[in-house]
Amino acid sequence: MVARWTALPALAAVSLLAAGCVNPGAEGPSSSASAAATSPGASAAAKRIGFFGFAKANSFSAATFAGVEEYAKANGATAEFLDPNFDAQAQVRQLQDAVTAKRFEVFVVQANDGAAVVPAIRSAVQAGITVVVHFTPVGTRYDTADPQVDGTITLIDVPTLNGEGLAELAIQACASRKPDPCEVGYLEGLKALPLDNARTQAAVAKLKAAPGVELKAQLEGGYTQESGRKAMQDVLQKNPGIDVIIGASQAVLGAEAVAKGKDISYVANGASRQTVKAVREGRWFGAYYLPVKTLGAKAAELGLRKARGEQVPGTNLATDVQPGTSMGTKDALAQVSGEYDE
Repeated sequence: MVARWTALPALAAVSLLAAGCVNPGAEGPSSSASAAATSPGASAAAKRIGFFGFAKANSFSAATFAGVEEYAKANGATAEFLDPNFDAQAQVRQLQDAVTAKRFEVFVVQANDGAAVVPAIRSAVQAGITVVVHFTPVGTRYDTADPQVDGTITLIDVPTLNGEGLAELAIQACASRKPDPCEVGYLEGLKALPLDNARTQAAVAKLKAAPGVELKAQLEGGYTQESGRKAMQDVLQKNPGIDVIIGASQAVLGAEAVAKGKDISYVANGASRQTVKAVREGRWFGAYYLPVKTLGAKAAELGLRKARGEQVPGTNLATDVQPGTSMGTKDALAQVSGEYDE
């Protein structure tokens, strides 16, 4: 997950992130389409939600928007995806243009660069627009879920906690294998994304502090199967005895294909149906899981309720929406199936 985003994207999850389609399953966004239609404020004046996602072709963002749109339709609102295609400056321009044009009463923002969007987000709040900061922080700190721009609402998967969670799953995988030392490869997301750098630093610090664990490889794995294949080829060329691989779920799919036949434990940052299936089947050791579509619906709920005059909490943790599943080992994911396809 850029996706912890999954779990990101997730981003991760980041944790975050790759091209894909959305095929919502039985685990709908907190039954949002039906139960939410009778929630307070459902009959209030219609509101328009602008969803500023990471990229429209990204499966994580597409699943998030499916939740936003479903909740909006069930509650007398509309939703539109504004696509920057992972371009931070394009996203800033989209936000600025939307503030000037007064196109939306609610923004749901997945920031590609949390620091770059701060002025535009501040302008939106000053213009009376309700802003929900979704999945990644807006600001310069990647170790907190608290709002860093006054007046915003957060629904955050804290990147540093996501990184530590991935490292902890890898340490558990090492403990189950018992090599000495346990050789770990970390396929980080995109070096150009600040949230990925914060996640990576947290994961690497925890891995290096773990006894019996040796970080043998650290390189960019990206958010596609192709980038994962390329990274894994480099890892195996230099470290053919690697025991555990960590990466975005899309990259791990590519890495697994390259390393076919090798005894490697995989830890994924993602929450797709394919990821959950791989963990439940025992092909992968674990995944940092988040209910992505459900989180989209929750973001829309928070934004619409505040825009309609209700009181909502300012700080919200993504991992609290479906407790007990984020550290997604086989047992933890026994009752979930994922909410989108890669």
